[in-house]
Amino acid sequence: MIQLQSLVGHEPENISLSITIQSALSIGAGGSSGSLADKPMIRKTNGQLIIPASHLKGRLRHECEKIARGLGWEICESPQADSMCPSSHHQPEHHCLACQIFGSPSLPSRLLFDDLVCPLTDSTFFEVLRPGVTINRRRKVAEDQKLYFLETSPQNAKLSFTGSIQLQPGYPEQTIPLVLAGLSLIRALGGSKSSGLGWIAVNSQDFPTPTETDWFKLLPKRGEG
Repeated sequence: MIQLQSLVGHEPENISLSITIQSALSIGAGGSSGSLADKPMIRKTNGQLIIPASHLKGRLRHECEKIARGLGWEICESPQADSMCPSSHHQPEHHCLACQIFGSPSLPSRLLFDDLVCPLTDSTFFEVLRPGVTINRRRKVAEDQKLYFLETSPQNAKLSFTGSIQLQPGYPEQTIPLVLAGLSLIRALGGSKSSGLGWIAVNSQDFPTPTETDWFKLLPKRGEG
């Protein structure tokens, strides 16, 4: 008799995340209806604000790649597919540490990201619109008839978004310390960060702090990288 438990394997590990917005957040998409904004915030169908999993994954990968390069690992150039592993190396089966963890066009990711969700709904706060104008970089003046509106979360409301990162079996031993280090470097999410939007505080809840041995795993051994 086949036991379903034997097919499923071990329960995956999870890094639970809580992100607190310290200013106002602007993560949106054009074309959404029901708002006067040119770039409304992304919401679930019930009106809850979300930070898309793809946005968090891309931001975290960027920070982890910087750390790995600084430690001496050879890391490919994401996100362009033609400059990522394995085509970026002479060895056809080679994948850098970042691709082993976050995936590449030819390798599945060892991390699965949740959308981060704010438990509050539209009825809890009003729509906040922030005006802006398009700047002509060459002439250094505002473009004619280029006024736009961004929707943001309420300023200084300390909204909290929660979700998790699920670690799939077979992840490299450097994954947990590298991911936690990368999370600690994320200071802002979303657009208009230069205007003060998107500043955050990240808390990886209920996850054991890596030991000194775990941190030393981030140093490439001879022949690695």
